[in-house]
Amino acid sequence: MMKFDLHLHTTASDGLLTARQLVDWAAELGLSFIAITDHDSVDGIGPALEAARAHPKLRVIPGVEISTDIAHGEIHVLGYFIDYEDVYFTTALKGLRDSRRNRGQRMLAKLAAMGMPLDWQRVLEIAGPGSIGRPHIAQAMLERGYVTSIREAFVKYIGRDGPAYAEREKMTPEEAVQFVVKARGLPVLAHPGEIEEAMVTSLVSAGLVGLEAYYNGYTSEIRERLVALARKYGLVTTGGSDFHGLEDIGETQPGALEVPQECMEQLLARAGDRGRALTSP
Repeated sequence: MMKFDLHLHTTASDGLLTARQLVDWAAELGLSFIAITDHDSVDGIGPALEAARAHPKLRVIPGVEISTDIAHGEIHVLGYFIDYEDVYFTTALKGLRDSRRNRGQRMLAKLAAMGMPLDWQRVLEIAGPGSIGRPHIAQAMLERGYVTSIREAFVKYIGRDGPAYAEREKMTPEEAVQFVVKARGLPVLAHPGEIEEAMVTSLVSAGLVGLEAYYNGYTSEIRERLVALARKYGLVTTGGSDFHGLEDIGETQPGALEVPQECMEQLLARAGDRGRALTSP
């Protein structure tokens, strides 16, 4: 059975492993396909493609994950087979990353007001070359002894409903789908377990091509509902671990989530020539 993982993060955003480390590990695990889907960043794609040259049985799909806003939460859109060197696309992503940086500084100000000051330079060191995310702030909190785990930092302080949470600039779901389409990519709705059908209808009109029906923690009922929804609207289904490398939140390792092989086949077929190029000898 073919092993693959279509939702992975590197140090280009908020993952623990570099692109090379992730590719080497995926090859060691026997995966055939992986997608690098960092938050608002494509900086890990080039290094991943270069690293994959040493592993002829492993193919890397250029991807991205974009956070969007709705009235009562967030919706994330994955983009596959994107033109990751497109100037318009990379410039717009930089704007989104800058908003993450500004948001991070506002969150540190809130934490300081709560008696938990953090060193901004240390947060930058933890983030490294990647865009700054809440896991980096959580790691800094853990180092200072304010929390005993990354999970505790999110649950008590920096989760969406936490007292130190701060919003950042985001697209709407429709804008994110169109954004991926403009980059010649295939937009797929990430972890849509609670998505309403009306939203799917709207996003299909914007260019949505798939739903991530296979995701950590999803029950068979959720998966079946999403598969049926995808079938109704002519969408592909995908799946992935959403691996970041944050060991204390019980993550699934790359490729460990059972996803039907037909999901990979459907995505490659939608990619057309790009999919065929990826599978050619």
